[in-house]
Amino acid sequence: MEAETEKTLSGMTGFTIVWLGQVVSLLGTSMTNFALTIWAWEVTGKATALALMQLFFFAPTILMSPVAGALVDRWNRKLVMILSDLAAGLGTIAVFVLYSTGVLEVWNLYIIFAFMGAFQAFQFPAYSAAVSTMISKEQYTRASGMLGLANSASGIFGPIAAGVLLGSIGTTGILVFDIASFVVAIAAVLAVSIPQPAPPEGPAEKPSLLDDSLFGFRYILRRPSLLGLQLVFFFINFSGSLCFPLIAPLILTKTGGDTLMLGSVQSAMGVGGLAGGLILSAWGGPRRKVDGVLAGMMLSSLLGMVVFGLGNGVYLWMFGSFMNLFFLPFINGSNQAIWQSKIPPSMQGRVFSARALIAQISAPIAMLITGPLTDNFLLPAMDVGGALAPSLGWLIEAGPGAGISLLFVAMGLAGAGIGLSGYLFPHIRNVENLIPDHDETQG
Repeated sequence: MEAETEKTLSGMTGFTIVWLGQVVSLLGTSMTNFALTIWAWEVTGKATALALMQLFFFAPTILMSPVAGALVDRWNRKLVMILSDLAAGLGTIAVFVLYSTGVLEVWNLYIIFAFMGAFQAFQFPAYSAAVSTMISKEQYTRASGMLGLANSASGIFGPIAAGVLLGSIGTTGILVFDIASFVVAIAAVLAVSIPQPAPPEGPAEKPSLLDDSLFGFRYILRRPSLLGLQLVFFFINFSGSLCFPLIAPLILTKTGGDTLMLGSVQSAMGVGGLAGGLILSAWGGPRRKVDGVLAGMMLSSLLGMVVFGLGNGVYLWMFGSFMNLFFLPFINGSNQAIWQSKIPPSMQGRVFSARALIAQISAPIAMLITGPLTDNFLLPAMDVGGALAPSLGWLIEAGPGAGISLLFVAMGLAGAGIGLSGYLFPHIRNVENLIPDHDETQG
């Protein structure tokens, strides 16, 4: 009987249970992020503080990823998934204790987020590698679409729910819900069977942790198509990360601190991601996955970031937010399907972590730059009477927050150029033909 239950809770059924746990967990995280963003803005009034909150979470995630990937391939992946969720829950408990006792300061969040980010480094390779062993490769894109749906649903309901509940249960109540959501996520992982991949054939002596940490980089560097694909993400992540920490400062500055409008704009982002995820889950994505990546980047940048930057009211902000996130499931889902089909499951932890570092190391650099750039140059330069206002006033109306709007337009145009550039290199646009699927090279 026990064996039958374990068999039932595997495959796509098992993945769906884990996915449902993540839906609940991501909702709690989204509500907490919204509440803490409002709190930090009210305390500091600076874009730098909000950018640093994201930087302190994201930088440890990226820097830890090579070691995390090596350990994921050595350890039980189910255990690693549980530990990553548990660490996130402990971080939220720490915020709850500090906030409820009235001693929370912004620098406390930097430390707590760094702790949570370090363990987050294990989550992406562990979940990605686990999916590869739970379901068939024909279901990879659909699974990615479902994960995109989870992120989008939390993006829709999290900000609105937090905005409504802040007045009744406050930040303390939202933190309690978030803590409970991590319990649900861990219980979902405990309930399913997650197969371990067969160890690769080779010498009996195991390589050192350092060798394993570097393995993914060596693997990718020997394959120009995979390296080129990740370099496209390197540049698009830099342009996007200059802007996205500034969404809350832009809306709050231009609306006089209207948190409901901020929640509406952030929810529009979630609706866009949800719509894109639904279509991707039902459709399965384009036949050539690389088109989903490159064309998706171009459309997301032009219809999303540029329109958002040009907007000066809630409707264009919501439209730009919707379009930006609408294409994200196609970009990430298509890219994930390429990598899951090309890399053998036994080495996905190491390769995926190296892949993540190459693609995302530009993001913390951008986050470190964007706060001071905005507070010290762009905002004053595009305010009424500022240095850039006379020459660029035809494009962006000078005033509070106009400097952030200008940055969105500039980076949106840059992002479209980055997506287009991928088509100019045969190694990138033909990646699916140049790199064989892992199951075609076995035996």
